[in-house]
Amino acid sequence: MVGYKKTLYNQMIKKLIVSLLLLSIILGGLFFVLDYPSKVKVIKSIPFVEKSVEKPEPTIVKSARKQIGKTLFYDSKYVGLSYPNGDIPLLRGVCTDVIIRALRDSIDLDLQKEVHEDMKKAFSTYPKIWGAKHTDKNIDHRRVPNLKNYFQRKGYALKVTKNPKDYKAGDIVTCKVQGRPHIMIVSSKETSEGIPFIIHNIGRGTQENNSLFTYTIDGHYRLIAE
Repeated sequence: MVGYKKTLYNQMIKKLIVSLLLLSIILGGLFFVLDYPSKVKVIKSIPFVEKSVEKPEPTIVKSARKQIGKTLFYDSKYVGLSYPNGDIPLLRGVCTDVIIRALRDSIDLDLQKEVHEDMKKAFSTYPKIWGAKHTDKNIDHRRVPNLKNYFQRKGYALKVTKNPKDYKAGDIVTCKVQGRPHIMIVSSKETSEGIPFIIHNIGRGTQENNSLFTYTIDGHYRLIAE
């Protein structure tokens, strides 16, 4: 009986010691957390800034950049336009409107008029994606496939490559974003690796970013040489 009591007593002592050790660990950790700022030097996070290089700025690039901060929304609604030089309010637009406005402002090229007149001459050569049976000066020039065909017919097309050196500031490139045609202007800004930025409206207004090779390029055009 005495031996049993002694064993029970030893077990109680061991449990008490373990409990005290656990309590000391918990309290020690709590004191460390409360005193953390004085013990550890906190390193403030530094925002990532992509290094870039600015090359000479062609007029088309300058005109496209002027749209940044002014065209804030992507709006693809069909709108009746005046003719020629028709446009919707600058606050809104689609990817083609970036190109249309930049070319109109920089080299006085009115794609609304040019595409409309070319389609009247050669309507059969243009895509029939929308089931159109005649020209429509309100929308024809605002459709990427039509612009691609127009640029091709005018001799502006260049070979599509994956070499960033082949894409000069002011060039126009096309691609597909989730199966939908998209169009962009090559910027005069480049990454430190020599990859050009692009200026476009992909859904949040006109922006300039490093997205040239984000999507597979299916068209490359050069209207001006500066």
